[in-house]
Amino acid sequence: MNLSVQYQRSATSELWRTRANARPQVVSPFRVSEQRAAICSVSFRPFFISSHPISQKGAIPLAIYHHSIKIISRGKGKSAVAAAAYRAGETLTNEYDGITHDYTRKGGIVHAEILLPENAPNDYNDRATLWNALEKAERYKTAQLAREIEVALPVELTQEQSLELVRTYVKENFVKAGMCADICVHDKGDGNPHSHIMLTLRPIDECGKWAAKSKSEHMTDKNGERIRLKNGNFKSRKIPTTD
Repeated sequence: MNLSVQYQRSATSELWRTRANARPQVVSPFRVSEQRAAICSVSFRPFFISSHPISQKGAIPLAIYHHSIKIISRGKGKSAVAAAAYRAGETLTNEYDGITHDYTRKGGIVHAEILLPENAPNDYNDRATLWNALEKAERYKTAQLAREIEVALPVELTQEQSLELVRTYVKENFVKAGMCADICVHDKGDGNPHSHIMLTLRPIDECGKWAAKSKSEHMTDKNGERIRLKNGNFKSRKIPTTD
């Protein structure tokens, strides 16, 4: 089943022609790059173009793109365990600092699950075990712990369809790269369904262990030769292993 929500630009053009003398108050641009195509099927929400700031009479529903990415960093006072507890509405204890985070009273959580790569230990299906293992693997006080992606979900889809859409997106783009993913879908019934996707910055290697966040790669000149620095070393750069 094709779960993508299709919108026709012709409807927008017709609106402009019939309201040539009325200047719309808000216009939502419908330009999406190819790089965002995989995300856009997940992250559209109805939006209205109207010639009146309050009245929605004659308005045409369009899609609004919403997608944000941020890093959960210990150096900024954040915790992966605390973030996971909040998004899942659970009680989790961070073994790194001994703090217990209780968000069981948080409402609007309709689904939460963990997706793992093939080599990940089965124990990581438990949210507390996964994120405490990650916290333990990061020794520095300034360590970056996890990446979070927040995407809006189309209100035209059922919860089952939205969940399948998110699963497919996460498996194809992140789990295949070796990342562990913690998916939480929130919907308070206010027309703002969305999903929080927490991802490990470290991939899982073939032995089921945490691998390095980045690897070093020698830089080359236009002839393909390695570039030597004045100190005799070769010029290199770091490449993230999960990008």
